[in-house]
Amino acid sequence: MNTTKNLKPTESELEILQVLWNEKAATVRTVHEALSKTKDSGYTTTLKLMQIMFEKGLVTRNDSSKTHIYQAAVSREKTQKQFLNKMIDTLFAGSSADLVLQALGGHNTSDEELQQIQNLINQLKKDNKQ
Repeated sequence: MNTTKNLKPTESELEILQVLWNEKAATVRTVHEALSKTKDSGYTTTLKLMQIMFEKGLVTRNDSSKTHIYQAAVSREKTQKQFLNKMIDTLFAGSSADLVLQALGGHNTSDEELQQIQNLINQLKKDNKQ
């Protein structure tokens, strides 16, 4: 039985997933080396976290050779959507507009990003008219 649909990764698990999403597949050593660039963490800690993630169903593991190869079992997009929906519900009382206004008001937004946002708004308006 796959229970990953409602499983929310911890902060440390998200860091590991980021590496796996970028690398597509990686050994514990590869993940550990990537994480070591930004934080102080032991190899055995990374190994244990990845074993737990495997048990939870967040990653898959190919153990056909001596060195296990891990891959993310959850997509970046699905995980982002899951966290974003939770944030909208808890911090913004269910208002996507409040989230967007807060995000745009608090950060510098490039012209390219504004154009992407405008394109999305135009598409949503078009979809609502149909």
